[in-house]
Amino acid sequence: MESVMSKYENQIIIFTEYLEEFPDTDELVWILGKPHLLKTEKSKLLSDISARLWFTYRRKFSPIGGTGPSSDAGWGCMLRCGQMMLAQALICRHLGRDWNWERQKEQPKEYQRILQCFLDRKDCCYSIHQMAQMGVGEGKSIGEWFGPNTVAQVIKKLALFDEWNSLAVYVSMDNTVVIEDIKKMCCVLPVGAADTAGESPPDSLTASSQSKGTSAPCLAWKPLLLIVPLRLGINQINPVYIEAFKECFKMPQSLGALGGKPNNAYYFIGCLGKKE
Repeated sequence: MESVMSKYENQIIIFTEYLEEFPDTDELVWILGKPHLLKTEKSKLLSDISARLWFTYRRKFSPIGGTGPSSDAGWGCMLRCGQMMLAQALICRHLGRDWNWERQKEQPKEYQRILQCFLDRKDCCYSIHQMAQMGVGEGKSIGEWFGPNTVAQVIKKLALFDEWNSLAVYVSMDNTVVIEDIKKMCCVLPVGAADTAGESPPDSLTASSQSKGTSAPCLAWKPLLLIVPLRLGINQINPVYIEAFKECFKMPQSLGALGGKPNNAYYFIGCLGKKE
């Protein structure tokens, strides 16, 4: 917990310095679905950015798998970006998008519990240990760089063991999102109802079953984390995609984007004019 929090405190200084480099413009800055006017709302912009959790390389944690690496320097950058994106999802899940971290203020217990999910320990559900070891099943050796699609698949698998956050993680394949599959993932049926409900998931979350082709009600609805793997260019983003890409940061449900190339990963959280 201490290591995560100390890095988070440093993040505020880093983003403060970065804000000084922003151009003098009347354009809006979009951060994960929220607009900020740079000229008059710098403090609000800083507060919003500072509330995003920051994870980066660490060393001297317990060896992964008992005998593996004790540092992720040089290979864990995309894993750390995946942790940041997932942490943002959990903050929205438990605290809401409008929640902001404040210095010298006691944080909600949900926030502390979210941090614990990402500690560099083998018993934490989204630790570098768990993610690296789950990647073995995706064909990645421990200590090997992960691409964003592999990170997405690892998050999807680990979420199945995370009862507290109870996320339904859907990774679209071939640029396709199947709504019926999402309904099946997100809908929590009564115990024993899976055998009688048929293939069609409920369209209603009410106690009585009014959905098409099913005899079982949907008792609850899991929050959905939707990840869409896309290649937007070879060595750099193709200009034809830029405007559509920027629109993604304006969606209130946006969790940003993971990107990069081997040994060089980024977590994009917003855009300013022509800058991402």
